[in-house]
Amino acid sequence: MGSGTIPVTPVLGAVVVLLLVAAAAVVRLGGFARHWAVITAGLRGAAQLLLVSLIITSVVRWSWLVAAFIVVMFAIAARTAGRRITGNRTWWWAAVPIAAGVAPVAGVLLVSRAVPLTGLVLIPLIGQLIGGALTATALAGRRLLDELAQRRGEVEAALSLGLSARDSRLEIARPVAGTALVPALDQTRTVGMVTLPGAFVGMLLGGASPLQAGAVQLFVLVGLLAVEAVAIAAVLEIVARGLVTRPAAHHG
Repeated sequence: MGSGTIPVTPVLGAVVVLLLVAAAAVVRLGGFARHWAVITAGLRGAAQLLLVSLIITSVVRWSWLVAAFIVVMFAIAARTAGRRITGNRTWWWAAVPIAAGVAPVAGVLLVSRAVPLTGLVLIPLIGQLIGGALTATALAGRRLLDELAQRRGEVEAALSLGLSARDSRLEIARPVAGTALVPALDQTRTVGMVTLPGAFVGMLLGGASPLQAGAVQLFVLVGLLAVEAVAIAAVLEIVARGLVTRPAAHHG
């Protein structure tokens, strides 16, 4: 069976441009968003992928550069998640749940040597874990702060009954924290039946057997569940302790 690798040709480039223009045209005709936002997003994505491809090609030869690249990915993820949660200086606490989620899974990956410890393998795998932690942290952080702001009276009532500030916030925040895990759960439940995720498709296109691709994708999905569960638990604790706040949602 031959490799399913997709050749990079002018035809492929033309199809990408056509799809981007079509998406922008639909947005403009529908009037539900700015069509230029679609175009600039596509152009930015192309530029970033080209840059990352060149960087990865250069760094995979040296382990210290691979480590440095992963650290940069982590820093960008922490900044992005933090700024999605809040606009004040407490945004940097977003680094804690991301690190808490990713570090144990990455450690198991390295110690067990379940996959080849090469830059071409570690960068995309750990990158997916960091991306999952970013999403879970941002979703949980925003959802919890929104809930606390909307139900501030209930928090104050719990305080008046003698509960600590942390426990008062937990009473309100804990029941809704799990909503941040729903995307990862849905992705895992529907994999293979509704969706074929990137790692699976990428390995198939690279010439791997369906069994190999499925095993790697299963590792990624289960790893993401573990990463995001830990990240959400960490966000819940951080928010309950009042370490991440918004000016309008800051409680005693």
